[in-house]
Amino acid sequence: MQDHTPFELDMAEQPAALRRLAAANFPNLGELAGSTWDRIVLTGMGSSLFAGIPTWRALTALGHQVWNIDTGQLLDNLGLVTPDTLLIITSQSGASGEVVELLNRRDEGQITPALVIGISDDQGSALARSADVFLPLHSGAEATVSTKSYLNSLAVHRILIGHFSRTAPDYVVDDLYLTADVIAETLSTVDLTAAAVATAQHPSRRLAYVGRKDEAATAKFSALITKESSKVPAEGFVGGQFRHGPFELAGDGLTVVLFGMHADDPDRSLHVLAQDLITAGSRVVVIGDTDVPGAQTVQMNPANGLGRLAAGSVAAELFAVDLARANNVVPGAFLYGSKITTTV
Repeated sequence: MQDHTPFELDMAEQPAALRRLAAANFPNLGELAGSTWDRIVLTGMGSSLFAGIPTWRALTALGHQVWNIDTGQLLDNLGLVTPDTLLIITSQSGASGEVVELLNRRDEGQITPALVIGISDDQGSALARSADVFLPLHSGAEATVSTKSYLNSLAVHRILIGHFSRTAPDYVVDDLYLTADVIAETLSTVDLTAAAVATAQHPSRRLAYVGRKDEAATAKFSALITKESSKVPAEGFVGGQFRHGPFELAGDGLTVVLFGMHADDPDRSLHVLAQDLITAGSRVVVIGDTDVPGAQTVQMNPANGLGRLAAGSVAAELFAVDLARANNVVPGAFLYGSKITTTV
């Protein structure tokens, strides 16, 4: 029996981490929906940025002017932050180099947002100390690649969305507990070993993830953790982006994992993409409950939106572990980078 790596131990702790968050007391954010912001800017780096994609979609649908921009780009475009801006910074460590630099720019008066909300796990971090309102992740220490911190980031953003949409707090808390159960079930039932071995060991391997709507975040997250944890090159695409150039990689050796194919919310474009990829000789894995002839479908369709995001992300983590082992590397072990990137 193989020993579990620190990466896998962090994965296994995800349901407990989310339940800790659900049980925590959060500051009253009721004024968010009633305040008049000229814009809302969501920022972060890596998976912390991707966690803002569903929030960007939800707040835009509510009629707000919203940007989701990585902190490096924001540093190059500080004019985006006005005196009437709500700035929401997500950084799982609270110490990413770009985030610390952005906070320094605020201290220097280069930006003067109306309010800064900081989201991080480290309550002693630069972000926690500088934010006007701090929202802790309660995910706990992570040994390596983001797992529980990413899912808890999604959950804190779900809490923020609930305040903007004036959703009853008890309903949001129940949503978090339900999602914790979804994560536990996904960890115990999903098996993508065969697809991972075939992908990693193919002499002309290529790997892409494609997601639609909120699950664009899952596609981006999946590509990031795949590269970090398995050293297999991968790219993440939002919906139809894949057809604009990358489709030329189709054929034997290409594996494409599709997120967001649900029977109760069908997406014709993803279905046609899956069929076209299979016709071209590619391997297709569908994460959802839509069967496509010739594709492998990992059956899952949680009733809640956060549950769908979590289930897809956990499936990607499991796939990454199998990819790593098939690629003869230790899952999640860094070779050149580190858990916290402080260099700008």
